[in-house]
Amino acid sequence: MRNLVEERWLRRFRDDVGCRTKLVCFPHAGGGASAYRTWAERLPADVGVLAVRYPGREDRLGDPFSPRLEVLADDIAEALEGLTQHPLVLFGHSMGASVAHEVALRFQERGRPPVALCVSGRRPPHGLGGQREPLDTDEEIIADVVGFDESRAEVFADPGLRELLLPAVRADYRLVDEYLGGRKPLLGCPVFGYTGDDDPEVTSEQMQGWADMTRDDFRLRVLPGGHFYLREEEAALLADMRGVLARFGRRTSS
Repeated sequence: MRNLVEERWLRRFRDDVGCRTKLVCFPHAGGGASAYRTWAERLPADVGVLAVRYPGREDRLGDPFSPRLEVLADDIAEALEGLTQHPLVLFGHSMGASVAHEVALRFQERGRPPVALCVSGRRPPHGLGGQREPLDTDEEIIADVVGFDESRAEVFADPGLRELLLPAVRADYRLVDEYLGGRKPLLGCPVFGYTGDDDPEVTSEQMQGWADMTRDDFRLRVLPGGHFYLREEEAALLADMRGVLARFGRRTSS
């Protein structure tokens, strides 16, 4: 029987008995687990594809938001501890990259690190200083979101959808703005970086800074596109990740 706390924090797009390796995905600010709903179709059938369900959105709409990003990582690591008996690959985009990294550190502290961390569209923790001034109003937050993702303009133009979705965006922006990052313990697993070549939030040179977060290997893949390159370039991104997953699948089965 699956742990009820774990189930509250996870959406399983595929996770049957043959899925020894688990890919756990962490959404961006304001996003939900559904952002990864199509990934199982493009990844090997023997890989579990799971996404973290942040509180305060989608089917956790009534749950309180986390007060700090570190608290969110604490809660996720605690809830998903049972998964660490499997080989885990963590993937996070934007804010999700910071959350995934913090969770990876917590798993490592408990003696069960992931086999790999994949980070996308986010500066490393020691490179977060001076990113931007916090946004004060809902209008500023919406303009910022739409600047990265024009498809959200129509959503926020609908008063009902705006009222439903904006609280999660606002809460996540606060987490991002208050997360200080800084120097962290080194991971003992490889880190794989991904970014768009026209992302206004992070350059490929800044993404290279993730190499300083591990004692193991680092590799960066730059794909065409902006901050949400992973939508238009999903096929290319997941083709690359199939290679990552196959590498660790072979290691764990040998």
